[in-house]
Amino acid sequence: MADLNIGKAPGNSAILPFYATGAVAFLILCVVMFCTPETFTGHYFTPHMLTIVHIAALGWGTMVIFGAAHQLLPVICEQNLYSEKMASVSWYTLTAGIILLTWKFWTLEAGWLMISGGSLVVLSVVLFLINVVKTSASCGSYNAQKLFITASAVWLLFTVTFGLLLAINLKTPIFATSHLELLRLHAHMGLAGWFLQLISGVSTKLVPMFLLGKSEKEHVLRKAFIFQNLGLLAFLADGFFTGLTWRSVLYAFLVLTGVVFWLVYLYDCFRNRLRKRVELLMKHTFLSFVSLILAVLLIPLIHQSEGHRWTMVYGMLIFLGWITGIILGKTFKTLPFIIWNGHYKHLSGKVKVPLPKDLYSEALTRWQFRCYIAAFVILAAGLIAQHLVLIRTGLGFWVMVALLYVWNVFRLLLHKTKKIS
Repeated sequence: MADLNIGKAPGNSAILPFYATGAVAFLILCVVMFCTPETFTGHYFTPHMLTIVHIAALGWGTMVIFGAAHQLLPVICEQNLYSEKMASVSWYTLTAGIILLTWKFWTLEAGWLMISGGSLVVLSVVLFLINVVKTSASCGSYNAQKLFITASAVWLLFTVTFGLLLAINLKTPIFATSHLELLRLHAHMGLAGWFLQLISGVSTKLVPMFLLGKSEKEHVLRKAFIFQNLGLLAFLADGFFTGLTWRSVLYAFLVLTGVVFWLVYLYDCFRNRLRKRVELLMKHTFLSFVSLILAVLLIPLIHQSEGHRWTMVYGMLIFLGWITGIILGKTFKTLPFIIWNGHYKHLSGKVKVPLPKDLYSEALTRWQFRCYIAAFVILAAGLIAQHLVLIRTGLGFWVMVALLYVWNVFRLLLHKTKKIS
């Protein structure tokens, strides 16, 4: 963590609310899933599944990523965040928008409250994008991380704006194309545009930092960026104008090629690392990469098979394997340092102070990892077999993962500065 330019980091009030809200949303997500296991044996376009997906994508994934991005972007650019006030306002609008959206998705009442929720989410993303663009513009040097993060913010704006149009479409039809077809485009715009490119950019900064490794293969990241965007643009253009066909597999292959280039860069950092021992939290990250590759490889099977079994497995790999896996691993590599910076930075070098790793429970992270493996394997088996008891058991383990995560996060957030003589 010594590489972090902490003098440029924004105040904790612009970051910590995102982590706290994201943790609560993760617990709500797991409880809702546990209470509605039958949702995973039917069609994906149901009120409960729409609610679950949007809690996962916005309340959990995007919320935590906003907090991490506001903290990391100034580190990458070595410049102050353009506006801490704008970051705080984006938390209020994002939180309010998620509450309205998920409430109305649960009852599937298409109306002005759902549209208002979508509008608040769009406003939050606009504020985030302005912060990203303005902060990046003040950074004179080029780096792939800045490119990925800026592109991901643009894709997120496209995603939520399109989502708002879909909410309007439920109330007053404005598209001639099938709503389900458009929903798939919306989902993959968010997955491959927002999550994939943001995680690609952030991970190529954090993974080398935590492994004490480096790579000189910057050209590989440029290829990763080109292929990820080329595949996504082709998929969206073809899907919108001619409908989703077998060609989607070809576009998925282009995106997978971009993913492989990105992972090649990370592997080179891993191979050249100084820290030979792989920590438990980094194992979360590596498992998340495996989940992403499995999800992309599953796309041809989804196109060839009937029913929605493999679509559910695909969604689990994406949201609970890839996105959740990387957040569970990275939270306790970044949040402790943020908390430590607020409590002990001014004392560092003057007196003996606790280390960032002393502010959370490593024992809880070990149990979190064990429960995560059990939850992942049992739920995957239940979804493949479409066995309700296995699905409910797996979801029960997910509730345990969320409880352990929330406990550890709020242990950090509620930390009191220790009196040091």
